[in-house]
Amino acid sequence: MTSVDTAPEAVVIDDVHKRYGPVLAVAGVSLTVRRGEFFGIIGPNGAGKTTLIEMVEGLRRADSGTVAVLGAAPWPRNTALLRRLGVQTQTSAFFTRLTALEHLRTVAALYGLGHGAADRALDLVGLSQRPDVRVDNLSGGQRQRLAIATALVHDPELILLDEPTAALDPEARRSLWGVLRNLKSEGRTIVHTTHHLDEAEALCDRVMIMAQGRAVALDTPANLVRALKAPTRVLVPADRISVEHARAIEGVDHAEVANGEVVMETRVAGQVIVAVNGIAGPDAVQTRTATLEDAYLALTGSEH
Repeated sequence: MTSVDTAPEAVVIDDVHKRYGPVLAVAGVSLTVRRGEFFGIIGPNGAGKTTLIEMVEGLRRADSGTVAVLGAAPWPRNTALLRRLGVQTQTSAFFTRLTALEHLRTVAALYGLGHGAADRALDLVGLSQRPDVRVDNLSGGQRQRLAIATALVHDPELILLDEPTAALDPEARRSLWGVLRNLKSEGRTIVHTTHHLDEAEALCDRVMIMAQGRAVALDTPANLVRALKAPTRVLVPADRISVEHARAIEGVDHAEVANGEVVMETRVAGQVIVAVNGIAGPDAVQTRTATLEDAYLALTGSEH
């Protein structure tokens, strides 16, 4: 007889609203996060992402609608859920006078866990070579790793990451992606808010785009981009082909000069690239396909 997994979904939000005075921060949002999913909530600052996450954490009450986390209501403050959740907030708190390892061992002790839990969490985020460095001497990227380790030390069922790469430089941000990819490869359930669209596209199984408190789209990054039906851009230095010649190529829908390049838009990229290679040479040709950022701009009608 085949067993059936009857465990509830990780997160179920149904028609949730939250208002702060005259500001409607969350307006009728509904979503379901499956177990084992890396789910992204994306949008600009002020879109309602953090408010939504705080309702999932049980830090804020929804004005209307329902929130269920691992089959239970997080509000009023549900202490039974605390051990099952791992939370990294935008303003993480540390025992700054302790070393990285001492900090994690202190947090582990609060959960009634031994040193092994702290050691594993430190290793998981790639800080095992920095155990004896005081927290206040860690770099910004290393502190973010430690914040994630703090959320993982008790091996939670659901991990909530609120803007984990905010304020990091590009190198530190990409480095932290490796940590998040490792968590994803372990099949952990993660809800991740970000305003970095390249990050969401690289990491998330599905994303919800928020704007002005509303959910404007929810799908896989690939499906959101595919639905855009955007043309491929073919770019060639302007000294290698004239815009008039580019416009005459069969399959080119539009061509213009921008930043010293002739930019051609086409929906038959292969055909156009062959023609352009014959004119300008293959070393001169670059192609750019649509990204999640293009889909975001089309869906929200705003600059990112």
